[in-house]
Amino acid sequence: MDEVFKALADPSRRRLLDLLNERNGQTLRELCAGLTMARQSVSKHLGVLEAAGLVTTTWRGREKLHHLDAAPINAIAERWMTRYDRRRAGALADLKRALESAPMNEFAYTTYINTTPEKLWQALTDPAFTRQYWGVSFETDWKPGSPMAWTENGAKTEDPGQVVLESDPYRKLSYTWHTFTADWANGNGIDAETLAKLQRESRTKVTFTLEPQGEMVKLTVLHDGFDDDSTTLAMCSQGWPALLSSLKTLLETGVPLP
Repeated sequence: MDEVFKALADPSRRRLLDLLNERNGQTLRELCAGLTMARQSVSKHLGVLEAAGLVTTTWRGREKLHHLDAAPINAIAERWMTRYDRRRAGALADLKRALESAPMNEFAYTTYINTTPEKLWQALTDPAFTRQYWGVSFETDWKPGSPMAWTENGAKTEDPGQVVLESDPYRKLSYTWHTFTADWANGNGIDAETLAKLQRESRTKVTFTLEPQGEMVKLTVLHDGFDDDSTTLAMCSQGWPALLSSLKTLLETGVPLP
């Protein structure tokens, strides 16, 4: 947490975070275009932000993309805000974003897990694991282009648009998000109005990147492709931190979060 506050203390680094808040997933070149600093200085500032966990990176071919990471800010909120304060602050933050902010169209999160790439890959793909921390099981052979069937709370979802996009064992996994059906909504307590909003939105995708870090594995989750003012994004932004915390707890202790 000390690294987070030190990183945020510099106005140039806060400006970089503002630029990523306006449009996530930018290259170093794109970020430099919005600043008056030298490329080398911007690179150093990004290194500090990444070390503090405020920025995470992914690769698109030879391009290195930078994303805001929700984990450190979420940890600060969890430390000093009660659940009641969080609701009030969240309502005010939602209002402020609605009045001032440009919409964000992706969610990025990084966590470090004391495990191996092989065990983490199994936890992301094996129904015996996914049911424990996610309550979801997948039916697929995990080959690029293969269909995926999702089963959650007794509701099985199948659709031609649910496919594996990329599968590089122990390194990278990407697939499209599931279809929002009436059975899925009933099983998850989603009302008809919310379901209608979800069904009107574009299909999104999620990408998991696994990077060995000594005795740990750095797991980066990038969920993108959301429409502006996306209901799906609002729901996933709340769900992913709890889900990934439960995954981490399962792999490190053998028991997922309640």
